[in-house]
Amino acid sequence: MATTTYTPRLLTKYREQVVPALMKKFGYKTVMQCPRLVKICLNQGVKGSVSDKKMIDDAVNEMSAVTGQKAIPTMSKKDISNFKLRKNMPIGCRVTLRNVKMFEFMDRFVSVSLPRVRDFKGINEKSFDGRGNYTMGITEQIIYPEINIDKLPRISGMDITFVTTAKTNEEAFELLKELGMPFKSMEKTG
Repeated sequence: MATTTYTPRLLTKYREQVVPALMKKFGYKTVMQCPRLVKICLNQGVKGSVSDKKMIDDAVNEMSAVTGQKAIPTMSKKDISNFKLRKNMPIGCRVTLRNVKMFEFMDRFVSVSLPRVRDFKGINEKSFDGRGNYTMGITEQIIYPEINIDKLPRISGMDITFVTTAKTNEEAFELLKELGMPFKSMEKTG
C-alpha cells in the first residue's frame, strides 16, 4: 500500500522555482548554499491584560486559530509597579511555526491575508536585521479570514518574524520575494 505524504504548495514552489532562481542570481554551487526559511515567529502583546485575564485567553485562541498551532502565553520577566505588573504575569502570547505549518501559514498570509490590509501598497523592504531575518508588524488581526470580526472584543496587532538561513539582507530579500512576499519596490536592496 503506497502512502502519499502531503507537501505544501509553497514548499513545492521553493524547491522547483525559488532554489534555481537563487542559485542563478547568487552563483551558488550547491542547493545546500541556498537560503531557506527556517521558522516564522508570531508575537502579540496584549494591552490591558494585567487587569483582565480573559484578554490573554482570547489572544491565545485567536492566534491558535490563525496559525493552526496552539499559542502559548508570554510572561513578564520583572515587577514594574507603575504598570501594576508582577513577575510571571501573562502579558501576551506567541507561537513559532516550522516545516509544513510554516509554509501553510506563509502561503495563506501572502495570498489571502495581506491583500485584505486596508490601503495595501506592499510591505516595507527595510525591516531586515542584517542577519537574514525579516520582521513586520500587523496592526489589525482582522485581516485573517479565520477570525470572526463580529465576535472580537477588541482590535489588536502582532509582530511576525521570518527567520531564514540567509547571511545578508540581499539574500533574504530575494528569498522572500521569490516566495511571493509583495515588497513595495522590487528594486535591489543592500
